[in-house]
Amino acid sequence: MAIRFQADADLNQIIVSAVLRRVPTIEFKTATAAGLAGLADPEVLARATRDGRILVTHDQTTMPRHFGKFVQAQHSPGLLVVPQHLRLRDVVDDLILIWTATKSEEWVNRIAFLPI
Repeated sequence: MAIRFQADADLNQIIVSAVLRRVPTIEFKTATAAGLAGLADPEVLARATRDGRILVTHDQTTMPRHFGKFVQAQHSPGLLVVPQHLRLRDVVDDLILIWTATKSEEWVNRIAFLPI
């Protein structure tokens, strides 16, 4: 199955726009479209899971811990953590590579930190 991404509320929206500009067929839902603003990490993870989307976030502090607890109780489509110091171009390239070269099944309950 093709990968579908969900942007966390803290993710730089330029990343979403740039990915979609380069590959319009990628499903990359914005945090606004998903109604994620102001939600706690566990609820954000639950919504991404409900929609079958890998969550993409800048939150290196709390999200990995919440993800670890989340996957102990249920499955998750996965989590990609994007450090804010990475060049936007590199982040976009990595996300497109992940979408192109892998399947969603490979990311279940997996956390990865970019760059890959």
